[in-house]
Amino acid sequence: QVQLAESGGGSVQPGGSLTLSCTTSGFAFDLYPMGWFRQAPGKEREAVSCINRGGSTIFIEDSMKGRFTISRDNAKNTLYLQMNSLIPEDTGMYYCAALKGCYDHGPGGDKYWGAGTQVTVSS
Repeated sequence: QVQLAESGGGSVQPGGSLTLSCTTSGFAFDLYPMGWFRQAPGKEREAVSCINRGGSTIFIEDSMKGRFTISRDNAKNTLYLQMNSLIPEDTGMYYCAALKGCYDHGPGGDKYWGAGTQVTVSS
């Protein structure tokens, strides 16, 4: 059974940091590009970042460059998102996904999804 479980979300003040984790099982994690997405209240889901099978960051959304870092540990079947200098606009539900592709213009189709973890940035 395929499972992706996000964790690490929570409430943080502006300027703070969070590290999200996505633990996976039931599929060959190291064979898939992986990505993070977020959905802010009242908005469509958007791609945050994606990473190739070998651990190279291929895409990161412009507003998150320099603040967010995606990484993966194939030995632990886990994907991470380090988020620094958080701003209120980063508030939303964050999802991880196994992807069909990851390109410099963004993710190229999805295969499996997690249920998400909530991030709230507020003073």
